[in-house]
Amino acid sequence: MATLLYRLGRFSFRRRGLVTALWLVLLAAVGFGAATLSGPTSNAFSIPGTESSQALTVLRDKLGVGADDAAAQVVFTAGDQATLTGPAEQAAIGEAVSALRAAPHVVQVGDPFQSETVSRDQRTAFASVAYSVAPGDLTAADRHALYAAGRTAEKAGLGVEFGGTATQQQSEGGAAEALGIAVAAFILLITFGSLVAAGLPLLTALLGVGFGMAGIQIATGYFDLSTSTSALATMLGLAVAIDYALFVVSRFRNELAGGHEPEQAAGRAVGTAGSAVVFAGLTVIIALVALSVTGIPFLTAMGVAAAGTVAIAVAITLSLVPALLGFAGPRILTKDARKGIGRHRSPGTMPMGGRWARGVLRRRVPALLLSLGVAGVMAIPALDLNLALPDDSTAAAGSTQRRAYDQLSAGFGAGFNGPLLLVVEDNLGDVGTAAEQAQQTVSRLDDVVMVTPPTINPARDTALLTVIPESGPGTKATKDLVAAIRDHAPEVAESTGADLSVTGATALNIDVSDKLTAALGPYLAIVVGLAFVLLMLVFRSVLVPLKATLGFLISVAAAFGALVAVFQWGWLADLFGVESTGPIISVMPIFLIGVLFGLAMDYEVFLVTRAREEYVHGATPDEAVVTGTRHGARVVTAAALIMISVFAGFVLTDDTIVKSLGFALAVGVAVDAFLVRMTIVPAVMSLLGRAAWWLPGWLDRLLPNIDVEGEQLAHRLAAEQEPVEAPPGAQGPAAGAAEPEADHVCGGGCADRAEPARELELVGA
Repeated sequence: MATLLYRLGRFSFRRRGLVTALWLVLLAAVGFGAATLSGPTSNAFSIPGTESSQALTVLRDKLGVGADDAAAQVVFTAGDQATLTGPAEQAAIGEAVSALRAAPHVVQVGDPFQSETVSRDQRTAFASVAYSVAPGDLTAADRHALYAAGRTAEKAGLGVEFGGTATQQQSEGGAAEALGIAVAAFILLITFGSLVAAGLPLLTALLGVGFGMAGIQIATGYFDLSTSTSALATMLGLAVAIDYALFVVSRFRNELAGGHEPEQAAGRAVGTAGSAVVFAGLTVIIALVALSVTGIPFLTAMGVAAAGTVAIAVAITLSLVPALLGFAGPRILTKDARKGIGRHRSPGTMPMGGRWARGVLRRRVPALLLSLGVAGVMAIPALDLNLALPDDSTAAAGSTQRRAYDQLSAGFGAGFNGPLLLVVEDNLGDVGTAAEQAQQTVSRLDDVVMVTPPTINPARDTALLTVIPESGPGTKATKDLVAAIRDHAPEVAESTGADLSVTGATALNIDVSDKLTAALGPYLAIVVGLAFVLLMLVFRSVLVPLKATLGFLISVAAAFGALVAVFQWGWLADLFGVESTGPIISVMPIFLIGVLFGLAMDYEVFLVTRAREEYVHGATPDEAVVTGTRHGARVVTAAALIMISVFAGFVLTDDTIVKSLGFALAVGVAVDAFLVRMTIVPAVMSLLGRAAWWLPGWLDRLLPNIDVEGEQLAHRLAAEQEPVEAPPGAQGPAAGAAEPEADHVCGGGCADRAEPARELELVGA
């Protein structure tokens, strides 16, 4: 693989104009497609095949109730010492209802006095607003019309608040991306000391994210994608694209400084660091695509979209980055470095990475125990992890959605915010009898406030009833009520022959959460198993992959603990801008495991492959660990800081999923890079000694050699420089000899190197 990438790097460098032009043409093409083929996004969470989703299909087909259409609740509250039944108050609400019916895309509005949605104390009422379009199709003007119509009641002294899916709008992530890019630029400038070197990874990252976003916009025209899909893809695309370009640019600078010609340096950079980029990118892509095993469409779509953005980042790193390096040339180096190209450089003092590794190895047991202790303490809150899907109860405390939710809970009880819909089907007779029995059966269950009379379709084969629980939608009591209703469904079927099912937003959320929880175990097994196999291919070892996957689990546990402490318990909530605490989003565990797995394996590859190469060439286990850390620590530290800054920037967004995922990934990357990979890994590998690199002979013969560290390429380049004896009388280079340009592959210094493979470290110090 390294040899193939070496050729790709040289080709891109040599034909840099053509390669750059092709990428720009592709960008223009996908940009045009995004502008003409895009469609709406959705916040709906559903899983085909579950009872709640099937029941929604019945409602749509038999009663014309659109499950994915937008809806709103306009909540009216009386002023001090007044009620909503006064003449002026009723007139104001009636006027507001009329205005709501005239709002764009509104198909039905329930008058509170006709629908009997007035609280017993007559101080709270709500009007239900149904739309003919999905929430993603509503524009800012449509939402403004909703608010303006409802607030006409304020002239009578009434309070008016709004809730429901119609009030939700996609958060803008511009500030988050801008902050992450700014911090990344600063880190790159400090790392490279050159504006050209710092700007190149940022340029390619923005280009890659542009491709990814355009592709997602095109996909929305053909598939149902969540509103969080673009934010997730942007978050990952920025982080990995900057990091991958960072590794290649760093390697290219080292090759130039060593005296290699620019084209050769580009080939070597892509052949070595690029090999690791391919593997690292594949781990992220596989982990994201593996989300499809959950059987949850919106989760699969988000994973595939994010994986596509990562794949684009890898392709740009391997082809466009060397082309841009061709335009930059030696300017990628600092002025001092350009003056010293090809000169012998004294070893000087050991870099910080090497000193850190030696310090860890001298105190390996205390360092290991202390690191495990810190990670263990961080993970403790994860034992209280509570999962649910978001609703208006998790909205910001001062938002109209949260005020509407609280007012409905106070006026009608918490269950009014999470009604359950009962669907009764009887295709063989009149559904009325079965609906009445279902109403009586459910009314006797615990935690039920009321069951509305059935609404029967004209064909009289389907009925709809609404159940108001006593408890809120996210409580265990409501979840138990849904289970109890489903347990009594066979009783209704046996006596009437009708099918009884439960649906509605609350039941949908319960089914989605249960499905996600059930899928977490198998997904974790797949990810961990995949990590073990892939790392065994790379490191030709059994214990190193085992150590790597255990370290990944440590990072995940610590990230979950921090997530629960801040977003569920409320610790330091003000510091991180968390305005409302509550259950963690149900999709978080699977997302966090998948994404963090790929990123953790990146650092494992970049740090440990060099240690393996040194060990193979005769270094002692401890010397190999120190050398690997010395050469990889600086670049990995910069890469981790960039990822942390990009992810942390998304904490500024309003989207609950994106905010919590950005926070969890920032914590997870910090723990994995600095606590696990830079401390626990060196300590454990030192304790294992030579056993760390043990691999049974039969397994070594069975596993293919993918040459991530570029050792085969090193031997090939070294062989090209050995003189070939010319036949008698021949003039010029002998037949089969290396091309003249190969004479300067090592800048004239290959003869002085006993082990040419050693110079092809994965990333430079």
